[in-house]
Amino acid sequence: MKKLRVAIIGAGMAFERLHYPAYQEMTDKYQIVAVCDENREKASFWAGRLGIDNGGVYTDYREMCRRDDIDCFDIMVPIDKNFLVTEEVARTARKPIICEKPLAPTREQAIAHRDLPEKYGLPILIAENFRYNEEINIIRDLIRTKKVGDMVYFIQNRVYAFPIDMKKNSFASVEWRQHPDYPGGTILDTTVHDLAALRHILGPIDRLQAFGVPQDDQFSPYSVINVNMKFKSGVIGNFSFCCAGVEMQRPLIGLRMFGTGGMIYLEERDCGTINVAHNDGGYERIPYRPQRGFYNELLNFYNAATGSEPLSVTPEMEFGDAMTVFAILDSIKEKSIVEVDRYGVYDPAYRAAGEHHRQHEENRPFMQ
Repeated sequence: MKKLRVAIIGAGMAFERLHYPAYQEMTDKYQIVAVCDENREKASFWAGRLGIDNGGVYTDYREMCRRDDIDCFDIMVPIDKNFLVTEEVARTARKPIICEKPLAPTREQAIAHRDLPEKYGLPILIAENFRYNEEINIIRDLIRTKKVGDMVYFIQNRVYAFPIDMKKNSFASVEWRQHPDYPGGTILDTTVHDLAALRHILGPIDRLQAFGVPQDDQFSPYSVINVNMKFKSGVIGNFSFCCAGVEMQRPLIGLRMFGTGGMIYLEERDCGTINVAHNDGGYERIPYRPQRGFYNELLNFYNAATGSEPLSVTPEMEFGDAMTVFAILDSIKEKSIVEVDRYGVYDPAYRAAGEHHRQHEENRPFMQ
């Protein structure tokens, strides 16, 4: 089995806590051969931990791109640099890329990022782990097979105590998240996950109307957003996000999806159980393994490299997720209903991670 020689750009928390544990499970498929970070001490630490000599330590990713013994790049940089770094790596290295979400900080860069695979003729995977998480794919299949009849509406409530997490050893403690150089702050950074999951389950969004409670904190222009959404499928629902408090009740509101024949309930992504209640009194508890999205996205990338399946989450797919966030911000600012997706039919681009996805597309390996 061929190992992909991967170069890491950005050795911060995303690598340490999200990608690296997944790489540890896939030592038969990946070998990390170079690490780049603006902080040389951090890059050197990881090089030592990974058994990479000093020749594999970089503070400038442009120098790393000149190497011809690298098969692919995994980019984990602040949101405002996602497109800029990805575009330069694509242009100079011409090697397959994994890039963290969201794909860009602005509409203009999101459009440009969406077009990068075609522009440079190379595969790019956006690491939107919610689209690869087991619970999301299970719920998606329950909806598609009409386990609880025809889907009618949903409620989702997400609470994130950002001011509290700022003081912990957490993602919120990072300077660029506390003082973001991109619209929406943590709304873009966090809700893009939930919106990606909803779009993965229910398809494209017809239109939405959003409201927000303004605040002075730099990490987000709004302490709370509330969004009414109508999907192209006819499903309607409400999504709420609070980034300045805690939800004390148990069970949490979570994600509740109502069909003509019952209800699907996911309390939170780490609970390990999906609850299905049927109108006739029947009840099911479906177990899943939490936080498997990081592993599944790297598995999909490897399988695409070897030609057994196409990439699942491309820049084109993530473009729609990011544009949904921008639409929410526009709706709040303009006090209006905003159209989101322009296409009218939901033709799923892929199935659950690990399966062959695009039925109309020939699978070709991008590594020979």
